[in-house]
Order: sequence, then C-alpha cells, then structure tokens
Amino acid sequence: MGKLIQIGNIIIRVYANDHLPPHFHIITPDADALVDIETLEILRGKLSRRSEAEALVWARANGNLIVDEWNRTNPRFPIVGKGTKS
Repeated sequence: MGKLIQIGNIIIRVYANDHLPPHFHIITPDADALVDIETLEILRGKLSRRSEAEALVWARANGNLIVDEWNRTNPRFPIVGKGTKS
C-alpha cells in the first residue's frame, strides 16, 4: 500500500493515516528518510547522495502524483490546492 515507484533499489512510498507534516518516505536497503512534500526537505533520516538525488529528481517531476496519493491515503490532513484532483 502507498508504494508510488521503485527506481532501482529506491522505493518512494506514502503511508496511510500518517502524521503531519505531509511527507513521503524514501526507502533504500541501507537507509530511509522522510521528505516534506511541499519543500522536498529531508525531515528525518539520511540517504546516500546518489539515492537522495535520484529520488528527489523523480519527486520534483511527480509532485502532483505524490500530493494525490497523500490526499487519498490521509484524508484527515489534505493538501489543498495542489495535485491533479484538488
């Protein structure tokens, strides 16, 4: 549930009923991080530079998809005015 994409060994995921602020997870075999959806700032965790760069390139290009998935799986805390379904 919530897996948006896998890029090599990098998984980008949004969990249902998650906490604020709105964020997504970047998961690799060796590390994971929480990333703010609006600013793309890493809130917690640490990734290799390469994994972080690859994931954030995808996130910048697919921000609407991430927002839509957050809103679908976290209806208590919607991100208003962004995404394709806002």
